[in-house]
Amino acid sequence: MTGAGASSARVVMERCELLAACSDEPGAITRPFASAAMRRAHELVGAWMRESGMSVRRDQVGNLRGRYEGSGEATLLLGSHLDSVRNAGRYDGPLGVMVAIAAVERLQIAGKRLPFAIEVLAFADEEGLRFGTTYLGSRALAGSLEPVELERRDAHGLTVAGAVQSFGGDPARIEEDRWSGPKPLGYVEVHIEQGPVLEARGLPVGVVSAIAGQNRFSISFQSEAGHAGTVPMDRRRDALVVAAMFVIAVEQEARAHQGLVATVGKLEVQAGAANVIPGRVDLSLDVRHPDDSIRLEACRRMLADAHGLGDSRGVAVQVRPLGENAAVPCAPRLVSLLTRAAEDCGQDAIQLPSGAGHDAVALSSLTDIGMLFVRCKGGVSHHPAESAAVEDVAVAIDVLGRFLELVGQP
Repeated sequence: MTGAGASSARVVMERCELLAACSDEPGAITRPFASAAMRRAHELVGAWMRESGMSVRRDQVGNLRGRYEGSGEATLLLGSHLDSVRNAGRYDGPLGVMVAIAAVERLQIAGKRLPFAIEVLAFADEEGLRFGTTYLGSRALAGSLEPVELERRDAHGLTVAGAVQSFGGDPARIEEDRWSGPKPLGYVEVHIEQGPVLEARGLPVGVVSAIAGQNRFSISFQSEAGHAGTVPMDRRRDALVVAAMFVIAVEQEARAHQGLVATVGKLEVQAGAANVIPGRVDLSLDVRHPDDSIRLEACRRMLADAHGLGDSRGVAVQVRPLGENAAVPCAPRLVSLLTRAAEDCGQDAIQLPSGAGHDAVALSSLTDIGMLFVRCKGGVSHHPAESAAVEDVAVAIDVLGRFLELVGQP
């Protein structure tokens, strides 16, 4: 790690620490869309963008956008998100924005302009903590945010439109956030891996090959509640027993297929009393894989298992699809350039898929996408224990800087 690299990386880490203090919950990192915490974060990030030679503006939906002009008309997009889950870590989202700013800062210090402009994007809502929807900011930029989304309400009854207005935007003008210039050269996002692969391989960074597709379902098992002391075991139609059998079947299905992950993360039991046989169980199912055909076939088998288990025990099963995202491949051109940039920086450049969604998913409808993963300790993310090493961040800054040079070459 060079002296300049170490210095830039330490600044990035310090800035992530300062952003961690921008929270709506004392003692935790919780930064929802259009919140007071987000406003404080914008004040900090906007100042850092300006110090790096960028012009800065906030669009209507609440994305913070810094622009470093080049000698040509084309634009390359860099960035990530500033919002968080509840009780989050310091690096999921903000690290990508800070690394992008650091790369631009190097250009400014060197007095260098590239043949294209760079726009650093600090997206407003990737996690969906406040309104239960994702990619509000990046979908507005891509032009895929539907007006009906503005009618969603938070836990206090305020709509997205109301939140946008309270944050200084005009919900009637969100269409203006849509990218209107020439098609961008691409969008590149630096992000912690949120997984254990890089750590297991002893590598500081990796190039993302694709973002996994995802299905999410709400599944209800419904039967008949009964008294825990008076209904014989052979006469019971216990919804929780069937739900438990299904959870095990989901795990078995996912373990049987390389790269497939499936999660039952939410389970609600009615009546939820110690002396009542459960008459209804509602649970969530999340299924992901970078190959859509494998994911969809796995979903078909899991849902067939749910119905088969229910039929065998006299328990009705209802399935409600909640959402589906197709797998998004990263552009071969950007994957190649990021790989070469890593190699030029002396790194083994492995390629790996992302099991988590990112703003790159929304921007894939606007332009080519690429991603660079940074090793994180234990693969921990969405948790206060989230950790990245300053040495790895220095490598990420070097690789992104070299990537910018390669994009600018004829």
